[in-house]
Amino acid sequence: MALPTYGSMAVDWEERIDFERLRCERLERAKKLLSESSMGALLCFDMNNVRYITATHIGTWAQDKNSRFTLLPQNGEPLMWDFGSAAKHHRLHCSWMGERSQAGIPLLRGAMSPEMGRAEDVAKKIRIELEKRGLHKEPLGVDIIEPPILFALQREGITVVDGQQIMSDAREIKTKDEISLLNHSSMMVDAAYHDLYCAMKPGMRENEAVGLVSKVLYDLGSEYVEAVNAISGERCNPHPHVFSDRVLRPGDPVYYDILHSYMGYRTCYYRTFSIGYASRVMVDAYKRCRDYLDAAISLIQPGRNTAEIAAVWPKAQEFGFPDEEAAFALQFGHGIGLAIWEKPVISRLVSLDHPHVLKPGMVFALETFWPAKDGWSAARIEEEIVVTETGHEVITRFPAEKLLVAGAHYVTVDGRLDTMREHDGPPSKDVVKMVEASARAEGRKTPKPAGRAAKRK
Repeated sequence: MALPTYGSMAVDWEERIDFERLRCERLERAKKLLSESSMGALLCFDMNNVRYITATHIGTWAQDKNSRFTLLPQNGEPLMWDFGSAAKHHRLHCSWMGERSQAGIPLLRGAMSPEMGRAEDVAKKIRIELEKRGLHKEPLGVDIIEPPILFALQREGITVVDGQQIMSDAREIKTKDEISLLNHSSMMVDAAYHDLYCAMKPGMRENEAVGLVSKVLYDLGSEYVEAVNAISGERCNPHPHVFSDRVLRPGDPVYYDILHSYMGYRTCYYRTFSIGYASRVMVDAYKRCRDYLDAAISLIQPGRNTAEIAAVWPKAQEFGFPDEEAAFALQFGHGIGLAIWEKPVISRLVSLDHPHVLKPGMVFALETFWPAKDGWSAARIEEEIVVTETGHEVITRFPAEKLLVAGAHYVTVDGRLDTMREHDGPPSKDVVKMVEASARAEGRKTPKPAGRAAKRK
């Protein structure tokens, strides 16, 4: 049975996403893994981990500022220090946090200079809460941290250890509601790709495509369009991972990666198109790219491992790179949830030597790349997959089994222009005869045809 796609509203006549259940199940998962560790508490600055534990959110402007933090103690409830008045808002509107939501401002990524004492203030807050619970002598797990706060915690006598793996493990298996949110998020990108496909034509710029996609997503309720990679023409190979103001031209390959968040849950979703028509080598590259992706998808089921998937992908040297690090993320798999990259990671760089077993409830994206023989065209495709109890389900639904041609509106006296053709096609038989006749009349040797198409023949 296909995963359901709900509306975005809450209703009384249908059971949809249960946010109370989402909050409780996420927190219980983090608590369980903490209880099984040697750590006395877990201190998180990573905004995705803060949201996972506390179910609080103050906007994506705070995403990279490390200005919110939460402490999850053994056998206790999370405490939250937030950005100024946001703490009061949580006390008023987040009943599950209540008085455990407090104001606390760290360093603003160095904007607060050392003499202001913010690092020491954060460390003191943490020490006091640990002492209250008798946990100040136990190791404190931390996910990400600014060095001055790390040093201040150590001066308070606190032993700091790596806590990132606990949260990575907690977020690896998705709950029922997390999977529903990821499916909903993918649905929104399905719609964005439809509008983009209808709009693409020669003269459109990559940045205009980014704007169009962003509007569709925000209109549908996205809380954050993290990125829209728009890559066209000769920019396709090598993959630059950033859009520009390049103008689309007839025959251009173009691929996009749409990354956005709905209720915190992300997408990573590539599609490739050709504008007006596609060359034979581009069609061949797309098929190769799709075949590698389908081979990987066919292996997804509980009990298999990431090494088996990575093994079906080509070695870096097979598509123009000296080693797997240089080709990293072109043939790639990664968990997806509150962050774009979560466990499991699937890559020839690490998976062959460090396999990871697939389990029901994992949700990850698989993305492949293949360069065309012309040296500049390339295909890039990605699907998001849920591992089920018996196999898998693909939740990215915009068509991608064959290369789609956008803006194919050209009609000749003989009918519609073929959507598979070359920019510089071979000369017709009449042209060949004309050149031969001219050479004979002038007493010259018949010249060989010039141009890329002729050379390929």
